[in-house]
Formats: sequence, C-alpha cells, structure tokens
Amino acid sequence: MRVLVAEDERDLADLVALGLRRHAMAVDVAYDGLAASERLAVNDYDVLVLDRDLPGRHGDVLCRDLVRSGARTRVLMLTAAASVPERVAGLSIGADDYLPKPFDYTELVARVQALGRRSQVPLPPVLERHGIVLDTHRLQVSRDGRFLRLSLKEYAVLEVLMRANGSVVSAETLLESAWDEHADPFTTVVRVIISRLRAKLGDPPCIRTVPGAGYLL
Repeated sequence: MRVLVAEDERDLADLVALGLRRHAMAVDVAYDGLAASERLAVNDYDVLVLDRDLPGRHGDVLCRDLVRSGARTRVLMLTAAASVPERVAGLSIGADDYLPKPFDYTELVARVQALGRRSQVPLPPVLERHGIVLDTHRLQVSRDGRFLRLSLKEYAVLEVLMRANGSVVSAETLLESAWDEHADPFTTVVRVIISRLRAKLGDPPCIRTVPGAGYLL
C-alpha cells in the first residue's frame, strides 16, 4: 500500500510515517500543501492522510481537487477541530474518513488500512494462492502450514503479487506500490526482493519471471 502523509507538524508527520512503514506500507511525507499537491500529481497513492490546516495550500482545496480528478486515492482527514459541524464539513468536501487530533495511533493505522482496502479491488483480508496464506491484518504469511519470516518489504511485494491474482506485475508497478519516492528505479532492488521471496517460499517455485514484462504468482 502506498500512502502520502500531508502534515505540517514535522515531528507528528515523521512519527505517523514511521509507524505506517512498520505495517509494510510505502510512505511519502509532505510538510505543506504545495509539496503534497506536487506528489499527488506524479504518484498513485492508495491513501492520503491529510491535515486539514496545511500551509501553502489548504487541505480542503487539496481534497476537493483530488475528488474532482477522479483519483482512486482515499482521504483520511486530520484536524484539531473535533466538533460535529467540523467533521461534517470535512466529509462533505470529499474526505472518506475523519480523525480529530489528538488520536489513538492504533486507530489511525486501522483506518488507513481500511481505506487502503477500499482503494483497491475488493478482496478478503486473508489471501490464499498456491498454498500461500497471507493475512493482511496480522501481516503474517505461511505456505503449506509453514510460517514464513518475511521482511516488511518482502511481505509488501508478495501482497501485490497475490492481489494481482495471476496477472503479470511489472517491476515499475512493484516499485510504485511497495517503495516510497526515494527508491531508485535504476537499481536492482525489485530483483533482490523477488530472489529472497523465492528462496523463502521454497518448492515448488511459484513466482515466475515474464521476460520484458515483470513477474507473476
């Protein structure tokens, strides 16, 4: 899952991003509305965690523009204003969910995960393919009853491949889905993670390389 955190309180933004990354999400951070707008224009995000009172470009404007563009990105709006009228106003401009500050971090993660599922093709929380069982709630993977110890990046790549349901996934799509904006598209990081996954998944081999196209499960 790819997430953009748009929050001008830098410590809070970095803390939220760090926590989401611990749940196998690829997270970019913008500290003002203009930077958030630039990232939304060039990246395809599943969820936008949006502080309503952003400098540079107000969160309301960002939310309205995103909705008008027809993007699949879901919006979780954050604000210090917790009154019912404020929440109604935030939802009325197109936000999918609303969370007042201060918030419980576990609730924030759960809401981001729920919105991320809504931004994709609906699938059950537990995915099963070729004896592989991937639990998106617990971030756990097993194959033929054998628990697999995957890194967060390995887990994220495997989830993308399983969600594709047998379709080819390009290396570019894997980079876009499982890495943040700091990933170098000219490195071999995708091939390295695929190689590690193959080793951990064991026999029979289940990840196939399609020359010139990508990978499929």
